[in-house]
Amino acid sequence: MNKSIAIVTGTSRLKGIGKAICLELAKQGCDIFFTYWTDYDKQMPWSLKDDEPSLIQKELENYGIKCKKLELDLTQENSIGLLFQEVEKEFGTASILVNNATYSTMTSIDNINAKELDKHYELNIKATTLLSAEFIKRFNYKEGGRIINITSGQSLGPMPNEIAYAMTKSAIEMLTYTLASEIAAKGITINAINPGPNDTGWMDQELKEKLRKQFPMGRIGNPSDTANLVGYLVKKEAAWITGQIIHSEGGFKR
Repeated sequence: MNKSIAIVTGTSRLKGIGKAICLELAKQGCDIFFTYWTDYDKQMPWSLKDDEPSLIQKELENYGIKCKKLELDLTQENSIGLLFQEVEKEFGTASILVNNATYSTMTSIDNINAKELDKHYELNIKATTLLSAEFIKRFNYKEGGRIINITSGQSLGPMPNEIAYAMTKSAIEMLTYTLASEIAAKGITINAINPGPNDTGWMDQELKEKLRKQFPMGRIGNPSDTANLVGYLVKKEAAWITGQIIHSEGGFKR
């Protein structure tokens, strides 16, 4: 296998985990193809400036790697095939897939409905599964394949007012366990990372102070904490790690 080619979904915001992951992979010399979907981010409290994906691309290119981006709704039919076609046209066959894209809204027993359940399922489970399946199908190296899923520690405790998010993200853990044994012989590892509460721009000061007390290290998690772990898992030294849910959250106390 020559130079590593990484696909990172859900990379739109300068303060986001996706951007931090791309930055870490760029430092390691990986060529990067990232996706983003501005319609979702602009609906969220953190919002998004139109030029953020382009600024991310320029910053990554400063490391001397090739970088392409694509605005893509991963829930739409044929979007997965389109993504991989574009990656192979620009770079070749990907050896790293980071499933970072997610959908999350507040859903309680009082407001849960079919539409919101479908939206969570379509991205968090359906898209993640189909992205992984397409990556596996197209992977043509003997070793060095890496799939890394980003989850949120749903198996560690309840998530009040996030019913749809908690259910769909927790299924990613089972996907990770299940695929690990099926793809090991293909030279691909798959793991999931739970970053815990991360300061990506969505927290107000009051919430930061409340959460800080739950971290024994006295600080809130940063996107770079997650990115550093991704950076290790893609290395050849991590070839013996697969099927793991890694709770990298600084000892966060629920």
